[in-house]
Amino acid sequence: MRNVMLVVAYDGAGYHGFQEQRGSGLVTIQEVIEQALYTLAGKKIRIIGAARTDAGVHARGQVINFDASGWSIPTPRIPLALNGLLPEDVVILNAQDVCTDFHARFSALAKTYRYTVYNNNVPSPFWRLYSYFTPRFLDVRAMSIAAGVYEGEHDFASFKAAGTVVKSTVRTLFKVDVRKAGKLVYLTFRGNGFLYHMVRIMVGTLLEVGLGKRLPGEVEQILKACDRKLAGFTVPARGLCLEQVEYE
Repeated sequence: MRNVMLVVAYDGAGYHGFQEQRGSGLVTIQEVIEQALYTLAGKKIRIIGAARTDAGVHARGQVINFDASGWSIPTPRIPLALNGLLPEDVVILNAQDVCTDFHARFSALAKTYRYTVYNNNVPSPFWRLYSYFTPRFLDVRAMSIAAGVYEGEHDFASFKAAGTVVKSTVRTLFKVDVRKAGKLVYLTFRGNGFLYHMVRIMVGTLLEVGLGKRLPGEVEQILKACDRKLAGFTVPARGLCLEQVEYE
């Protein structure tokens, strides 16, 4: 088996998420990449993605792998070949050969997501697909204090989408950072894994702190309660971006 790993960047605004949705007619990132691979290889190739990003979510560092056995294309030339077939909003950044047991999802040690908020009295037409707009002043310092509660190993049941079925809701967040740069507020989360909508619910909760609707200390109470009803709203997908996936 020739196992090849690709790093992919994409603008998710025009897609219904990463994972293929068979029979739905909805266009996904997985579908367009596999179609390009089919054109190159002349056969069906299934890819494995590190993260199943939702509809509208973007990526600067999504990772995939696939079996390239029998290919004549040298690995360093695969990005060039694929980028000539892919739409302009999906780009292969690099490629490399990896060991046969490498799995883009299960081999990952950490993932980093960043959520962008456009905090200004009027919206920006240029950030409308890549951020969440809020005109009210955000207390970034209060948000940063509250964000520190998320760090470490916790049961994040309060921050998963209702109805999500998983074996465990325990995850470890290595670093949570909130900072402002001009009109933009960036919320960055680095952890060993994330529940469905987890980042978007954590962001919604922090925004409520920033707007003065909650005190920073309430976040710890919400975390310990393991009750989704106590956490904040789920922010829209458009502000979320998968920045990086880390491996050994």
